[in-house]
Amino acid sequence: MTIRIDDLTRPEIHQLLQEHLTEMRAISPPGSTHVLDLEGLRKPEITFWTLWEGEALAGCVAVRELTPQHGEIKSMRTASAFRRRGVAARLLQHVLDEAQRRGYEGLSLETGSQPFFSPAHQLYTRFGFQPCGPFGSYKEDPNSIFMTRKF
Repeated sequence: MTIRIDDLTRPEIHQLLQEHLTEMRAISPPGSTHVLDLEGLRKPEITFWTLWEGEALAGCVAVRELTPQHGEIKSMRTASAFRRRGVAARLLQHVLDEAQRRGYEGLSLETGSQPFFSPAHQLYTRFGFQPCGPFGSYKEDPNSIFMTRKF
């Protein structure tokens, strides 16, 4: 499997991100969905990576630089055909390594509080993330869980 910075132009990526957007909007109520669309992911403060197995897209993740010392994980998604194969763990480790390389003091994320998100909560906890309060422009929301990891 290969992880690379991506320019968001391939149709496979568009399909995976549309699936992500649709699912997140179906699970979380309006006003509590913080998923980014293609244009949101193309902003200069965001780096977007994809993980490929040959020509098959296995997953994606992005990091938004909030400050030169703090990043936010966005748009972590595993393609359905690759679930339970360690894709999310590989992407998360890649992002943690990149955050340290950039000299970040911390990396944070927002995810849903619904039971659907339990596997994500477990993954983030396993990688050293701990609950925290809202960060950046987020507000307290019963439909969100905020987590952070310090370096």
